[in-house]
Amino acid sequence: MKFEKTSYGNKKGILKFPDHYVNLAITVSDEGVSTVNGKKVVPAGTILGGGVLEDDTVHAVVATTDQESEVSNAEGVLFNDVDVTHGPAAGALLIHGFVALDKLPVSPTAVEKAALKQITFLK
Repeated sequence: MKFEKTSYGNKKGILKFPDHYVNLAITVSDEGVSTVNGKKVVPAGTILGGGVLEDDTVHAVVATTDQESEVSNAEGVLFNDVDVTHGPAAGALLIHGFVALDKLPVSPTAVEKAALKQITFLK
């Protein structure tokens, strides 16, 4: 029988102002996610895209950005860590709000910031 350890610690928050934000329910893809300590986790604060705003049956993927043409498919910021070890999993995509840059795993590029018109990134 296999048992999994459950952690009941506090969640990592990415918001600068936690009383003003809008999230959208999404499914996070497990494609391209690296395994660390036997788990595949997409961290909170990851910039996601892939067409989830236009089609809710599409799985959200890590956003791709072409710096040369200044085009990004970024659509939002992952609100909480999502464990995709056993396949695509439910998550929340922040589409409007104020995000603290120091709480993100990787800072968004200028092109990603421009694509995320309703998200303000603050120090």
